[in-house]
Amino acid sequence: MSRLTHFGLTRSLQRALVIASLLVTIGCVSMGGSQWDQRYGKAVPREVATSPQKVSRNYYQHTKTIIEQRCVVCHGCYDAPCQLKMESYEGILRGANPTRVYDGSRLLGASLTRLFEDAQSTEAWRSKGFHPVINERGNSASANINAGVMAQLLALKQDNPLPEDALLSSAFNLDINSPQYCASIENLEQYTRKNPLLGMPYGLPGLSDQEYKVTMDWLKQGAAMGKAPELPRQIYTDIARWEAFLNGNTLKAQLVNRYIYEHLFLAQIDFASAPGVYFRLVRSSTPPGEPLQRISTARPFDDPKVNRVYYRLWQDPSSVVAKTHMPYRLDAARIAQWQTLFYASDYEVTQLPGYSSETASNPFVTFAQLPIDARYRFMLNEARFTIMNFIKGPVCRGQVALNVIQDHFWVFFYSPESQATDEDARFLAKNSKHLQLPAGAGNTLLPLTNWLKYSELQKEYLAAKAKFISQKMAAEGGLLMHGIWDGDKGTNDNAALTIFRHADSASVHKGLIGQSPKTAWVIGYPLLERIHYLLVAGFDVYGNVSHQLLSRLYMDFLRIEGEMNFVELLPREAQQPTMQYWYRNAESNLQTYIDLYLKQVDLTNNIQYHTDAPQEELYLKLKQHLGKAGQSAHNLNTAKLPAAKLALYHRLQNTSGKAISFLPQTTLIELRGVGLFSLIHNSAYSNLSSLFGEDKRRIPAEDNLTLARGVIGAYPNSFLRIGPDELDEFIDRLQQIDSEQGYFALKERFGIRRTHPEFWAFSDRVHQLYKTAEPEEAALLDYNRLENR
Repeated sequence: MSRLTHFGLTRSLQRALVIASLLVTIGCVSMGGSQWDQRYGKAVPREVATSPQKVSRNYYQHTKTIIEQRCVVCHGCYDAPCQLKMESYEGILRGANPTRVYDGSRLLGASLTRLFEDAQSTEAWRSKGFHPVINERGNSASANINAGVMAQLLALKQDNPLPEDALLSSAFNLDINSPQYCASIENLEQYTRKNPLLGMPYGLPGLSDQEYKVTMDWLKQGAAMGKAPELPRQIYTDIARWEAFLNGNTLKAQLVNRYIYEHLFLAQIDFASAPGVYFRLVRSSTPPGEPLQRISTARPFDDPKVNRVYYRLWQDPSSVVAKTHMPYRLDAARIAQWQTLFYASDYEVTQLPGYSSETASNPFVTFAQLPIDARYRFMLNEARFTIMNFIKGPVCRGQVALNVIQDHFWVFFYSPESQATDEDARFLAKNSKHLQLPAGAGNTLLPLTNWLKYSELQKEYLAAKAKFISQKMAAEGGLLMHGIWDGDKGTNDNAALTIFRHADSASVHKGLIGQSPKTAWVIGYPLLERIHYLLVAGFDVYGNVSHQLLSRLYMDFLRIEGEMNFVELLPREAQQPTMQYWYRNAESNLQTYIDLYLKQVDLTNNIQYHTDAPQEELYLKLKQHLGKAGQSAHNLNTAKLPAAKLALYHRLQNTSGKAISFLPQTTLIELRGVGLFSLIHNSAYSNLSSLFGEDKRRIPAEDNLTLARGVIGAYPNSFLRIGPDELDEFIDRLQQIDSEQGYFALKERFGIRRTHPEFWAFSDRVHQLYKTAEPEEAALLDYNRLENR
């Protein structure tokens, strides 16, 4: 027999075995499903009840808080395990799906599965591959418990609590990127028989006896929704007023409102008349006063396929989670501000732009008829919110998106006056083609070809920008500090921001937090707008690998541009050495982009320097220029502590050497009697110019710590509880760590591990302290990244 024939027979045999195995598997599942049908009746998708159910337990009155505090802390946002988003009753009805939303390797774009958008009924979600986690068969007490995944997994944890060991065994796979098993009721028994310790909450202590009883009673009675709390009457008046404002009939009003929508579509809009209630600005095919008919598209600038778009306010019933919480207040001051920005000046809108992907993804084309000052001011007045969209929006998790930024850096902004001249408008109009964004390419299968295209466009833009800035600065007499926005003389606290990257998540905060960072950005209108349309409006979390790769590569251009804007403020002789230090051992082609701007821009720098440390001197000058606008309540020196206590905190923050390497990215500390602190491990890199090999660019010797008051980040890796008289001991122990055993001993003394019997009590206290200290910002933290050390 020839090798070829043997190979063919072998392949045929393998194929037959695979098919036979598949048929057996299908048969087992079908047989299991048939048994469930015989026992409890056929499954019928559970829809939201339209009339009250006569039960003693319901979601809104009895279990919502328990589910928030014990379930939503893992099951929220796009990265909820098995897409089981438990922030709302509708999400629980929808159930689970094994397909990952975050998948940076898929060749084709994934089907959209956004809750409340991409399907309007549980039945429709079933057709999209979601299976139930609560019983959908006959409504009896036994069926509701025995045929419900959620009930069975809660019972599994009660019957098999966590072992009493300090650390979980290898039976618990806590890697967020590991394969996930999303059991349906038909195969759950097989799952639990093999994995008796994997009940819910997974890898954490079980519910208390009272919480368990209430939740199981609710499930036993059919998991009724109950009645949502009634809204104050005033809120309906507020909504009507705002929907009238957002739906003016003139061409100017329609273009302005499109601009507002494309920048606020992720906002959690709230009103003073209904604290804690949030709305979303959505597109509708129906005008105010009629039932809302939501227009759902992959991106906010995609073709709505209707003659007229209306912008409506839809109440979001979801619980508020920190990793996506972006509050945005609408009130009388806001409407007056927008009236001034968009309607007070004299300009005309003669034609509404279309929705073709190539132009709609380019805001410099779509909104060219709106004044630059209005557009920039709109984003700048809420700069933290604008940047937070990139941090907390569709990129709420993902190494591909976030390894483009440093672990700790500051952001400053050019003043509106410096960005809104007639010359600026003409420059942007002339160079709009150079400002095309990858969103226009969609889910391309040709990332390299498209990257070369955008690379050449960026080179052309940098050369044109260098020439334009040189001419502009010459006419204005040179570079001065007043070109940096001071928050309108310190009255707007968005003038300076601090960004922390925590591995594959990040956070942004007002003011300059921590010690002087390695790098900083200065952002003006063109850069701010491109960041938004690259990583917010134009980023498709369901997109394929090429789309996500292009977005990441293009963000390299934007980061470098922001950094060069900052370096441009330094003495000319310090500019190239600074960039070379920031990009040690980077790819050789990077220097091309730096040279195209810094070597060609010719301007007189009127900022005076007097030391041989110009970057540190510039930071000091910027702090003085910003005044109150650069301060942050997270900084240690804002607490008005005694000198001895403040020195102790700084001693902790100044920890250096090997000990830092054992600390996780984010540690949340309760200092009893004082409050919450965040200890942030800032990892150092030689450069961030490449998508791959990040570990090879690590420089652990340059790592440092930032100690901040309050909560920094939405994903704590570790919890510590320290008594007021134990801080000295804690610092001594921490600074002496030289092995994993040393870190283990530190956690033994001060840690609240995921196995700690008081874990949930501590968690509740953390959230209470968080809410008290930051009532507008506080939301549910995410525990998917808690360490097991």
